[in-house]
Amino acid sequence: MPKPSELEGLIGTEVGVSKWIEIDQARVDAFADITEDHQFIHVNPELAKQTPFGGTIAHGFLTLSLASAMSYDAVKPLDGVVMGVNYGFDKLRFLAPVPVGSKVRGRFKLLSAEDKGGGRWLIKHELTVEIDGGDKPALIAEWLGMQMVAP
Repeated sequence: MPKPSELEGLIGTEVGVSKWIEIDQARVDAFADITEDHQFIHVNPELAKQTPFGGTIAHGFLTLSLASAMSYDAVKPLDGVVMGVNYGFDKLRFLAPVPVGSKVRGRFKLLSAEDKGGGRWLIKHELTVEIDGGDKPALIAEWLGMQMVAP
């Protein structure tokens, strides 16, 4: 766990890579049910075979929603952190579809760390979600998180 005083030296560096996460049809179907997004390209393998994708693909927001699991796996919180909250995104782009049956993982690069006072640190990571064997990432985002450190 880095100390807040060490953050400046980490800016611009990769601070973690998550394990691979499998994207199977059951996960995609469950996400469709939860979000009420049943577009055929995600949930109907027969119809999806007739598209340029050649089969079903994960929802972009499903891929994005895995960012938390990727972060827990790959990025160490600040030393003394008592709570962290999602603060949003500055940029987010979906660059390539994630075929069902593939795997994704997250790469995290520290872009900035701002002391907001009172033990609050605004941390910005560049998140790149890679597709195993893919030519392009599924998404790239600038993700903000607020970490609260005990005094």
